[in-house]
Amino acid sequence: MNYLIGIDGGATKTKCVLTDFQLNVIHECNGGPSNFLVKENSEVCNTILKIIENCKKKLVIDYADIGAIVLGTAGAGREDHAEKLKYEILKTAEARGMYFNSFCVTSDARIALEGAFSGKAGCILICGTGSISYGYDDKGMVHRVGGFGRFIGDEGSGYSIGRKGLKALARAIDGRCLPTKLKDLLNEKFEIADQDSLIRKVYSNDFDISAIAPLILIGAENGDEVCINILEEESEELVLHIRAMLTKLRVAQLKLCLIGSILENDNYYSSLFKSKLKKAMPDVVIQLPEHPPEFGAVMMAKQKLCL
Repeated sequence: MNYLIGIDGGATKTKCVLTDFQLNVIHECNGGPSNFLVKENSEVCNTILKIIENCKKKLVIDYADIGAIVLGTAGAGREDHAEKLKYEILKTAEARGMYFNSFCVTSDARIALEGAFSGKAGCILICGTGSISYGYDDKGMVHRVGGFGRFIGDEGSGYSIGRKGLKALARAIDGRCLPTKLKDLLNEKFEIADQDSLIRKVYSNDFDISAIAPLILIGAENGDEVCINILEEESEELVLHIRAMLTKLRVAQLKLCLIGSILENDNYYSSLFKSKLKKAMPDVVIQLPEHPPEFGAVMMAKQKLCL
């Protein structure tokens, strides 16, 4: 058992890193989507096993040489979901003659936290399609804020922003709110111009509500009051995530890593959030992660062998 594998399972891409026991990177590779919330379990299993097989062939090793494998993916924060996916992967692996010494499934947020601070105190705020914050306190305990999903949570996320944009457009079409540039933006991008096209698009099974969020950023940057108000509300929700986490961690100075393109990139929304955060909690220090999530998964794989 000379190697460790860490995998970050995403909705569009899966990233993998293989290291030795001293965490020296030996091989890195990518695969297709492996988020079981948006893909069938059979497709996820196939993606993960192809990546592991890639590592085996690249290094010309046996599966027995891999001490531990940790997969982090969205939706695996609940133990029953993680165990179900683990069972499906191992069942498929066994059918293919693939046997692993140790295989663990956890959430993408958990491996991102591990990579960001290498087990030291700090917190991450993930803001993509959904939103969630994870943090380590000084005693190494893990705390969580948010992550309740799109029906009862995900405030501040691309999905939540997009949903509010679509609701604003519906009101604007009826004349129930201010006129908004969103009508022209959505018509150009999605051919949504009236009540019928809005209902037809939104209630189709494959419509991506979070894809509306970038258009709301464009509207805000161009002074659209409806878009600005949406981002004001949603950025405040993210500040509340950090305020709650600060209370849980009880640290004098909170180190924070932002994960997700909507906050990592320079845009109207990220600038607004950072400005509000600085004003509300000046002792919060935003920094870059020490390592990417897939490396955080490798660090967790090593921990499992050391238990």
